[in-house]
Amino acid sequence: MDHVSEPISSPQTTARSPRGEEFDVVGRAGPLRLKGAPRVLAETRQDLLVIKEGAIFLCSRRNGDILPGLVSGEGLYFEDTRFLSEFRLTLGGKPLVLLSSSDDIAYAMVVDATNPNLTEGRALTVPQQDLSIQRFRMIRDRLYERISVRNYGRSAVDTRLQISLGADYADTFEVRGVSRRKARGHALAPKFASGGFRFAYVGEDRVFRETLITFDPPPTTIAVDGEAATASWDLALERREKKTIEVSVEPSVAGKRRAPLDLETAEKRAHSSHDRWRRTGTIIKTDNEHFNRFINAAVRDLRALETPLGGGEFFAAGIPWYVAPFGRDSLLTCYESLLWNPRTAVDCLRVLAKLQAVDDDPWRDAEPGKICHELRVGELAGAGLIPHTPYYGTIDATPLFLMLAGSYYRWTGDLDLMRELKPAFDSALEWIAHHGDLDGDGFLEYQRRSPAGLRNQGWKDSEDCIVHADGSLAEGPIALVEVQGYVYLAKQRIAEVYEALGVPSTAAAVRSEADELKAAFNEEFWMPGEGTFALALDGKKRQVKGITSNPGHCLYCGIVDDKHAGAVAERLMAPDMFSGWGIRTLSKASPAYNPMGYHVGTVWPHDNVLAAAGLKRYGFIDATERIASALFDAAATTLDMRLDELYCGFDRRRGLGPVSYPVACSPQAWAAAVPLMLVQAFLGISAHAPSNVLTVYQPSLPPWLDRVEVNGVRVGSSKVSMSFKRDAENTAFALTARKGDLKVITNR
Repeated sequence: MDHVSEPISSPQTTARSPRGEEFDVVGRAGPLRLKGAPRVLAETRQDLLVIKEGAIFLCSRRNGDILPGLVSGEGLYFEDTRFLSEFRLTLGGKPLVLLSSSDDIAYAMVVDATNPNLTEGRALTVPQQDLSIQRFRMIRDRLYERISVRNYGRSAVDTRLQISLGADYADTFEVRGVSRRKARGHALAPKFASGGFRFAYVGEDRVFRETLITFDPPPTTIAVDGEAATASWDLALERREKKTIEVSVEPSVAGKRRAPLDLETAEKRAHSSHDRWRRTGTIIKTDNEHFNRFINAAVRDLRALETPLGGGEFFAAGIPWYVAPFGRDSLLTCYESLLWNPRTAVDCLRVLAKLQAVDDDPWRDAEPGKICHELRVGELAGAGLIPHTPYYGTIDATPLFLMLAGSYYRWTGDLDLMRELKPAFDSALEWIAHHGDLDGDGFLEYQRRSPAGLRNQGWKDSEDCIVHADGSLAEGPIALVEVQGYVYLAKQRIAEVYEALGVPSTAAAVRSEADELKAAFNEEFWMPGEGTFALALDGKKRQVKGITSNPGHCLYCGIVDDKHAGAVAERLMAPDMFSGWGIRTLSKASPAYNPMGYHVGTVWPHDNVLAAAGLKRYGFIDATERIASALFDAAATTLDMRLDELYCGFDRRRGLGPVSYPVACSPQAWAAAVPLMLVQAFLGISAHAPSNVLTVYQPSLPPWLDRVEVNGVRVGSSKVSMSFKRDAENTAFALTARKGDLKVITNR
């Protein structure tokens, strides 16, 4: 990485960029604070418009503005840094009046607004709604914006349009409130450039970051005040006349620039890329237009979350907090998407194999063979202030890596990729057998080693979520219930891969280990008095008897003995667990229950879809349909048919939607993929490319779907299309097209 060309110390007054340009040093940047009066958390994630393309994303208010501060995550981001923290548009010195706004296109948004009453002194000069202001904004290689102002009034108008801009270069961890520091890097004074100006900053990681802003036409005036700037245009509009201003904002790290495009070309390329993405996957059509939008939203959001890394594409976990490689989240997202397109797993597996730990490093909670949790490339990571370079504090990413690989092989028969990744599989199995099993009892458990790491390292990783029945926190090492399920299914799946690679001894060994794990699991985790499995075993091997959603994952993985499955299903769907919008993370009866707590009473769509698919696996079709209906209903309460990362766990109330979690990621990867896995679950579709077979097991459509078509399902080198039709008693199935010699089997 190119760093700033010369060291900066506080007494210096100038600094040079990697391109040799000189900037004035404003001084040592202080702690990040809100400008003006403190604001309450009124702007939740659900109130923001979000667009993303590649590694750049933007969160703005619904009127298109970005207000400075650390409230809701609004801003323009690139590589874990906020490159634009203010972007405010005024007309005649006043904010616009919002009419409507939309971010239905993943890479673009449209805001329609009008003017308020504009005055000079006490005289009304422009009545409200005389002017139409439209902001079209998109991201390709940078942020592009076209601002159009048209006069619909009865007379000519003279007014001034002004854009206020600022860049605080906050690290994502600071915006989230996870990290606070008294002193930051060096802020550099904005610098005038051809047709615009530049903000710049040198971080504690010694990296030069720059925000390059250009305007067309050039502003009438540009003013710089400390670390902020304004650009203004004097507008003279005759009746029906329209004038347009175009703005581009390019984030740059270490002097690296991208060749600019005009807005029309950028839009065409983005549209073409997204259109190709849609055509790569299975086409799912139903007779319910709202459900079709539900599916389309999933495909749209997954495309938005695709992020370049290491020559491939990787599903970022969620916007705005987790636009980064996330082992667990990315693996599960690909897993949920196998019916739609199993090829999404290829880059994910390759990237995680490259990032697989080779050293024992307590600061990063790393051991050889472990799959990473999270990779960050911002200032805090580069300066060594956080361990995310990458950080490995996850107990489940390693078995999920094997689970996805084995399942991908089942869908594709891609032995070349399996051969390529075999060293990573060997190392992952070695980690599970030794480093992952801290006491040699056959169960995977975690214990934090890094002082900057996570206390809890499963998918429920908040500080307060692993609780006993009395509400007290469990002490580690912790063996989580669902993780044992992941290990079981991972070994079942990866055994097939080793067999195909000509290593039958390894295949037999891991199958035997899986069988032993299943027997021990059903013995040690089962709670007869509760009719479900314990959340975990603690450091003293006592059951952590919290009643949670986690055993639903175990149903999906098939580790649950048949004799226990009915009781688990009943417990998951009981009123203290099922809110009406889905299964809660923790029972209402627990002393630790909080419907607004991140993992102690909320409802998570991805958690629910795994439970729904698990319930279907054991034949509990009604429960699967109840969960599917709840998730679909939740999405239907939104304009864009999008599922949030999570919802509050309050009981469902007639006529009202789910209560939003205030800072949920939206879109979020494993929530975005939920509709795709739901379809696979209620249609009962599974694949086994090595045997050239696709199986349809007990297909059953929920009451709000009468017909479903899935066209272009890929299994190995074959493609098939199928239709499903519900009648009063059954769901009929028909094979409508086949390319290749795939055998399709129906098992009712």
